[in-house]
Amino acid sequence: MNTQENINYNRIAEAIDYIKANFKDQPNLDEVAEKVHLSPFHFQRLFSEWAGTSPKKFLQYTSIQHAKKLLKENQATISETAFETGLSGTSRLHDLFVNIEGMTPAEYKNGGKNLEIHYSFAESPFGNIIVASTSKGVCFMAFAEDEITGFIALKDKFPNAQFSKKLDLPQQNALFIFQNDWSKLSEIKLHLKGTDFQLKVWETLLKIPMGQLSTYGSIAQQIEKPNASRAVGTAIGSNPVAFLIPCHRVIQSSGTFGGYMWGNTRKTAIIGWERAQIDLDIE
Repeated sequence: MNTQENINYNRIAEAIDYIKANFKDQPNLDEVAEKVHLSPFHFQRLFSEWAGTSPKKFLQYTSIQHAKKLLKENQATISETAFETGLSGTSRLHDLFVNIEGMTPAEYKNGGKNLEIHYSFAESPFGNIIVASTSKGVCFMAFAEDEITGFIALKDKFPNAQFSKKLDLPQQNALFIFQNDWSKLSEIKLHLKGTDFQLKVWETLLKIPMGQLSTYGSIAQQIEKPNASRAVGTAIGSNPVAFLIPCHRVIQSSGTFGGYMWGNTRKTAIIGWERAQIDLDIE
């Protein structure tokens, strides 16, 4: 890292610390830029390059994390949460939750209370899995050592939802992929919630062809955030749908496979299995 890069890094680090310490005051772009001695235009561009998101979005993410803690852990009311987060009112808190979390503050607070989720268990070439769906599509898929562990992981995502152990059409279409029935891919519907950045990363993962690999840096380039490899890695690690959103196809630029939420051995096996399927199709 050269001298100018060091200076830029230190400025962005200072800006991040300032936003985290002062988010309750909801500082605007001009205020934060002045703190790091940059013009608002230059600061906006530099921050986006280094942090993988805009200063405004970073402030929103910081605010929403604080609000989520107040709602869930402290059992604060929505009006109390809006005040303690530095927002002008409950309507701003509502807009922030809908834009970032894909749900209202009340829906977050009740943990998906009105959400009906069907789930089932199945075998795959890489171990047992749990797959869950709403009326809109698959919302969760994970490798699970046993049914109890799998259900606990699902319930942790949607603590107050209504669950029914039932195999439905969205799940069936998703499970066909393990039978090499790629004709059903277009019929797989996903129902996901995440930040704009996470959704953009997950969408990019879906474009990696089966049997091929990409790198964290390449994903960052594709979403036009070339310096956001670390943030890309975090988003990939938050992937709620194993295999269908192929985070296993992303490796380090050195060629090392890197980590995997469901185990490095399983990641290696999946990569090899997919390559073998491609070779069979070629033959």
